Amino acid sequence: MKKILVVEDNEDNRRILVYRLRKIGQFDIREAANGLQAIESVQHDPPDLIFMDLKMPVMDGWEATRRIRQMDVGQSVRIIALTAQAMAGDEQKALSIGCDDYLAKPVVDPDIVRQKLERLIGAAGAPCH
Repeated sequence: MKKILVVEDNEDNRRILVYRLRKIGQFDIREAANGLQAIESVQHDPPDLIFMDLKMPVMDGWEATRRIRQMDVGQSVRIIALTAQAMAGDEQKALSIGCDDYLAKPVVDPDIVRQKLERLIGAAGAPCH
């Protein structure tokens, strides 16, 4: 089963994304509310993929992504940047710091999420029953 870490400080947004992921397929889903928690989670048990909010308190997603990419275990983790306030150049900046893809919030289209999962980790999860 593929492991996914959802890093999002807004609890409602986090719940929505987790709900969408569970509707897509069966994943081992973990959650973090800030970049520091994300780093600790990656060190403890690296996921296959991270949905990383870019704007969070304690440590933002920009810095967390940089630090994860510096870790040996963080080299193979796929990271999708999440942001509600997309600014010109944010997508390119996210890709340049080590994100593999970019997704605007709120995440409403499960087909887009499924396509990104298939492309980045080779699966859309085990079918839900």
